[in-house]
Amino acid sequence: MAVNIRLSGIFRPIQLIWLSVKLHYDAFKEELRKNGLASLAHPQRIRDAALAKLLILTSNGFIAYEDTTCVPSLVCSAHGKALELGPGPGNQIQRYDPSLVKFIYAIDPNPHYEDAITAKVKKLDLQDKYKFLACGVEESEILRKEGIEEGSMDTVLSIQVLCAVGDVKSVMREVWKLLKPGGSFIFWEHVKNKDTITAITQTCLNPAWSAFVGCCMNRDIKADILAAGEWENPGDIKVADDPYTCLPRIWGVLKKKT
Repeated sequence: MAVNIRLSGIFRPIQLIWLSVKLHYDAFKEELRKNGLASLAHPQRIRDAALAKLLILTSNGFIAYEDTTCVPSLVCSAHGKALELGPGPGNQIQRYDPSLVKFIYAIDPNPHYEDAITAKVKKLDLQDKYKFLACGVEESEILRKEGIEEGSMDTVLSIQVLCAVGDVKSVMREVWKLLKPGGSFIFWEHVKNKDTITAITQTCLNPAWSAFVGCCMNRDIKADILAAGEWENPGDIKVADDPYTCLPRIWGVLKKKT
């Protein structure tokens, strides 16, 4: 039974990798059709288009899975002026409590998500409370124009994002600085499994996973979160004990120390 569960936890990531390979090939053909051989000089365009298509196609599946977890209650606890890291196609938009949030800034350096997010925001009538910015958290000049500066945010939200950023430590330092004293960092992420066999499997899958799904399977994200600055409640981080999955989760609501 344990062998079947472990194989199931391995097979699902492989399926996602294979789908992404096909989408990368389609994006490459489209870019080649538009720009000829000059497209080879811009591989990030191909990558952005393919990864956006992947997450848009699988959005309903991710939402359905997250509905079985603590994610809805985590997002619902966001309050005040909120910053969402890496919204992707907008999987969390419907989970915010409009009575608690004053405004939501969603930042993602991949511009291909904008149309999907705009459609969801319009459907939920949140145009006055939600804005997408095609940038990263380190791009302070863009953020400052929107009033996003040190000590200005009541909430920063990160749902399956820190696995995909270039430098978790750098991103978390920016997150900590942007939060007000007493502000909340809400997160649900996947990390390296504590089970030795599964951790080895993660290491084997990670090159293909990071290349075609866009994130790292085996980071020690908890350590990077805690190292960002002083938190009032570091002991409140929850870590799932699931030795058979390549995507074990950690989550929590940390308060910036006042």
